[in-house]
Amino acid sequence: MEPGRRVHESAGADTRQPGALFMSLAKNPLLREMGYSVIAQRNLACTLCLLKAACSIAGVLLLAIFLASCRQPVREPVTLNYPHGWWSEPDEIAKNAALERRFTQETGIRIRDIPSPENTLEDLDLKLNLLKLGSSGADVVHVDLVFSAVMEPDLIDLQPYAAAEISALEPQLLPSYTVSGKIMAIPYQVNVGALEYRTDLLREYGYSHPPKTWDELESMAGVIQAGERAKGDKDFWGYVWQGANAESLTCNALEWQVAEGGGRIIESGRTISVNNPAATRAWQRARRWIGKISPPSVLAYQERDSQNVFDSGRAAFNRLWLGRSIGRSERARQIYWRTSRSIVKTGFANMPGGSAGAATSLGGFGLAVSAHSVHREEAIKYLLFLIRARIQSGETSQLSGNEPRVYNGPSAMGPYSQFEQAKQGGSTLVSRPAIETGRDYRKVSAAYAAAVHSVLSGQKSASDAAAELEAQLIKMTGFHVGRPKQGTIEAPLRNGPE
Repeated sequence: MEPGRRVHESAGADTRQPGALFMSLAKNPLLREMGYSVIAQRNLACTLCLLKAACSIAGVLLLAIFLASCRQPVREPVTLNYPHGWWSEPDEIAKNAALERRFTQETGIRIRDIPSPENTLEDLDLKLNLLKLGSSGADVVHVDLVFSAVMEPDLIDLQPYAAAEISALEPQLLPSYTVSGKIMAIPYQVNVGALEYRTDLLREYGYSHPPKTWDELESMAGVIQAGERAKGDKDFWGYVWQGANAESLTCNALEWQVAEGGGRIIESGRTISVNNPAATRAWQRARRWIGKISPPSVLAYQERDSQNVFDSGRAAFNRLWLGRSIGRSERARQIYWRTSRSIVKTGFANMPGGSAGAATSLGGFGLAVSAHSVHREEAIKYLLFLIRARIQSGETSQLSGNEPRVYNGPSAMGPYSQFEQAKQGGSTLVSRPAIETGRDYRKVSAAYAAAVHSVLSGQKSASDAAAELEAQLIKMTGFHVGRPKQGTIEAPLRNGPE
């Protein structure tokens, strides 16, 4: 048989019998080389397939990891809830909004404004309820200077966080916000009571200056009121103020009775002094105003109501709040509760005085951080931002010519260094007895306002109302009865620019 044929047959035979192939490869070098080549090619193909599969698996794993990372939630920016009033002038509201935008741009922290009621006690109730809700309710809050002790359980002590800011403030402002050695709020706005008057009408009726005493105010208001009504303005009144049964009445009535020597309701020595002839005499005087120089509806007026009447040209005099800086020397120029431009020409003066001089109430609020906030760090950052901005504004602002000019004005228009000096012909700054009564102040003030309101409305005589109030305060506080302290003006006021 020919060699080529044998090979072919052997090859054919090997196809059918795989075991014979290895015998042939072993005997024939050519076939052996061919077999090795086939096996190597098959191994290479298998290796490439394995590598391809491995790469595919790795790619799938990487894709899965990437997709999983994409599904992680993006952290939302922090939003702070900030309940506060909307009673500032339009310019002030715009400034506050600009501050919020600047803070958000610098920090990424957003601010959610929550409007609060005008009534002081309603505002307190809202904030206490919001504080209990944690950050879903309030993170930063305003604290009226008379309610620091009431709100203290729900606030943090700011002293460890604001040492630099506190050192830049007028020290006389801090006691109202200090409870058991802890600073619960940083003073942010300072208000003092003042008298607003129509400069054009005073000139027209021959008056060279605003009233310095309550007797002068009654006389001037009566003359101007009669003259304006004779011209046909039957709705014109001599004097508007805040007579609603609310905290605003406490401020007004305290000014009346301190000016008569009737004391501060509860004195610094924790004695109850309200039931005395000077206090009841002051209440009786105000009762005579109703229907004579003040409208009967004044018994429902709060700040915005009296301000609107005056700004519309329907009154000669108005009791309002003027504000000043929280710093040590800056003169204040802000008028509060005016939400639109007045159409009349006005001037400002101390509150009129009585037999013991003139007195004006101290008001205002501070900024505080909720003890329940889950964003405490961010809330503190916002509070300090606002305080620094307020201090800087007081240091760098220039008088624009539109600021209230005060005749014989209260110390709101001058440095607080006057707190330490003797009275020099101006008003006396008097604080409500919040420090003395602590968490009971709300009940004390409500009882006082109700008693005065009952006299103004004719429901009770002044003597009966004072006696009943004294009994209530003894039961509320446990304090003893004492006499009004004469000459205990809390903060003498310097005369302002004429």
